[in-house]
Amino acid sequence: MMHFTSTWDVIVVGAGHAGIEAALIAARRGLNVAIFTIKLEAIGRMSCNPSIGGPAKGHLAREVDAMGGEMGRAADLSGIHYRMLNRSKGPAVWAPRAQNDREAYHRLMREALEAQSGLQIIEATITELIIHEGRVCGVLSQIGREYYAPTVIIASGTFLRGKIHVGKISYSGGRSGEPSADDLSLHLGALGLSVQRFKTGTPPRVDLRSLDYSCLEEQPGDDDPQGFSYYRDIALQNRVSCYLTHTTPETSRIIQANILESALYSGIITGIGPRYCPSIEDKIVKFPQRDSHHIFIEPEGVNTHEAYVNGISTSLPPHIQEQIVHSIPGMEQATILRYAYAIEYDYVNPSEIDASLACKKLPGLYFAGQINGTSGYEEAAAQGLIAGINAGLYLEGKEPLVLSRSNSYMGVLIDDLVTSGTNEPYRMFTSRAEYRLLLRQDNADERLMPIAHKLGLVSQQRWQRFSQMLQLKAAELERLKSSNCIARGDVKEPIKFSQLLRRPEISFANLAEYGYTAPPELSKDIQNRIEIEIKYEGYLVRMQEEIIRFNQAENLVIPPDTDFFGIPSIAWEAREKLAKIKPRSIGQAMRIPGVNYSDSSALMIWLRKNPSGKADE
Repeated sequence: MMHFTSTWDVIVVGAGHAGIEAALIAARRGLNVAIFTIKLEAIGRMSCNPSIGGPAKGHLAREVDAMGGEMGRAADLSGIHYRMLNRSKGPAVWAPRAQNDREAYHRLMREALEAQSGLQIIEATITELIIHEGRVCGVLSQIGREYYAPTVIIASGTFLRGKIHVGKISYSGGRSGEPSADDLSLHLGALGLSVQRFKTGTPPRVDLRSLDYSCLEEQPGDDDPQGFSYYRDIALQNRVSCYLTHTTPETSRIIQANILESALYSGIITGIGPRYCPSIEDKIVKFPQRDSHHIFIEPEGVNTHEAYVNGISTSLPPHIQEQIVHSIPGMEQATILRYAYAIEYDYVNPSEIDASLACKKLPGLYFAGQINGTSGYEEAAAQGLIAGINAGLYLEGKEPLVLSRSNSYMGVLIDDLVTSGTNEPYRMFTSRAEYRLLLRQDNADERLMPIAHKLGLVSQQRWQRFSQMLQLKAAELERLKSSNCIARGDVKEPIKFSQLLRRPEISFANLAEYGYTAPPELSKDIQNRIEIEIKYEGYLVRMQEEIIRFNQAENLVIPPDTDFFGIPSIAWEAREKLAKIKPRSIGQAMRIPGVNYSDSSALMIWLRKNPSGKADE
């Protein structure tokens, strides 16, 4: 019989993508965890697009899976349409993406939480933190119930003082149909944390039966669907098609004629929105030279006729939304099932957290997800996983897990937030990663599973299969480098298979024409990894050399209590920035905006003389 208590090791506030990963990973490390949600029916809800992955986001989803997270498994089990994006470009930017059944994804996530030992789900609205002697020790609910834990992770999504806007009508809400969490936001501000405001939005949903498919371009899934979870043998199946259409000059005319009806352009919304995922109003105003914009119609599940209209996020009134939808080819008679809306919400400036996602001002408190100024399910899940791991390490008295920019997109994400901050909802892109050819979506297991294994987050079965893959890959790489092909066609004399594979026109599949026979256990995935490593070997070697130099700066540790204001050889602005961010290394200090090369050089010289971080008396 399960025993319930009001005292836990870890409390997680919020059961969205960040909260779920935080709670599961902490419980899987043997901790006693409670996760709070405003509505049990909303656990793991895909508030916006029912999809996982895409450029850089697919990388994050695979990294979360490699580290023992749940997102990849749920995405594969609930997937209904799979595509590998950017295949025409280099392998650094290939990105898996899945369209998911919204209800199935939610159900799988709730089942995962309910099945996890040491984890209790509680429906309650949390209004305050309980603080004792400067440390977090629990939370207080709206109805006055106290819950205690030495660590608390807040993963509140868009619920902090959430306000929904449709035209000039505004009302409180964390998302459509759900209340906001106003008291908790005000409480965080009262504690002295820097609480600021962002905005995001969602498009209308339409009835698939009301569309004219003769005017739409069908986009079926890939013939070889690829998902996100490693070594689980989940059968992937394309069950639906997505469809492509576009806006028209009439769409632009409607929006321009009614622009002041938009909550965004009428001045009602003050929060800053995502630059890389703009509303349709923003697109029309900021890109007037464009005759049309792509619109993707994406089914929300296999047991519903509802579809997400990707590309026309808006805060215009309902009657204008109908005109916009009906101006788009194939949607002239479309029935709108849900109207679009914009939402403003509070977030905590990421300068308040360190690289472990711990709050600098309140020991035991962690933030994960949109509360840190990010957008997207995958960015949230990555932060939740890291926060959950570090909450446990904190309780064990161990050093936190801080992933590097050189080994993961998760490391890039968190370093960007805590070092540079963000003035808009942060979205991950492959262009943010300096070493993206090494941080490919196909090798997330090679980069991160060894770390997860040391933390006890990978099952023995998955670890054995991963180890076997590495052995097989290494053996085949050696065979390709030591064995000669047969002379054929433009290959006038035998050369090593690896030399042959370096040629741009030769793929792994072509090697059979030159006498190569692949062992039966060599999967297409391993073949792909080998081909990439051989073709890009020169680039990869140079990148590894760059990483060595990068790590040298990262390994120059700055004592946490360093008195930056006491270093007269550093510019005053740099001292202010350093004191605010409190970088953990010279490498991180060098990435802080406002800290130039001479400042970081002066800091290194000063630390050699004052290794404790305090000026000699």
